Amino acid sequence: MTRQEAPQVVSVTAQRRKREKEQRYQTILMTAECLFCENGYSNTKIQDIAKAAEVAVGTVYFYFRNKEDLLLQLLDATAFNVRNTLGQAFRSGKTPVERFENAGRALFQNFWGLHPSQLIILLRESIGVSPEVEASRRGIFERLNEDVARAIEEVLEEYGISDRFAAEVVSVAIGGMLERVAYQYVISQDRSEETETITREILVFIRGGLLSVLRDLSPTQMSAPGKEKTLES
Repeated sequence: MTRQEAPQVVSVTAQRRKREKEQRYQTILMTAECLFCENGYSNTKIQDIAKAAEVAVGTVYFYFRNKEDLLLQLLDATAFNVRNTLGQAFRSGKTPVERFENAGRALFQNFWGLHPSQLIILLRESIGVSPEVEASRRGIFERLNEDVARAIEEVLEEYGISDRFAAEVVSVAIGGMLERVAYQYVISQDRSEETETITREILVFIRGGLLSVLRDLSPTQMSAPGKEKTLES
């Protein structure tokens, strides 16, 4: 081996080790997600996670301080997934109603459909674990409310309305409704086969609510003869 070849070999080896470490991290994290969802957070031990992930207990502790750290990192991943899903879907719409319909559809079909265990952990298994976990949960909902409020502000501005507080109230109402619907049909009942129907009804409800808010905040603009304007405009 020449001196010129040595740095390249070291670089390739370092990259391989980095990939292997990331793969082990993700394997442990996904295993914990499955076990927390299936068996419950309180009923799952680090030893259970290590066994299911086919790694040593010490390996789990190499990547995570403890079981609570695993839960916190799962909540971080959940926050990223749901905000990324909603953000991409919302930006893909051309009109106000398209943006909200795209975001609502993505929430139920892409996030709920692809990550049901993350939803269960967020809405059930992370409740009451510790002040730090509760702060993480609260932060997720607060950021989501802020995202929705900003989106509603954009819609209002398209109609010449500037009302930050109204946007905030509507965002909290929509967020609370979606949280309850998800809890009802994912945790209390498994109605995943009816996702399309649930999504359709929720979107109809949100559309009607937004239109009602617009009419209330700008009654002349929305109802004057010959000047009707809909959310699709």
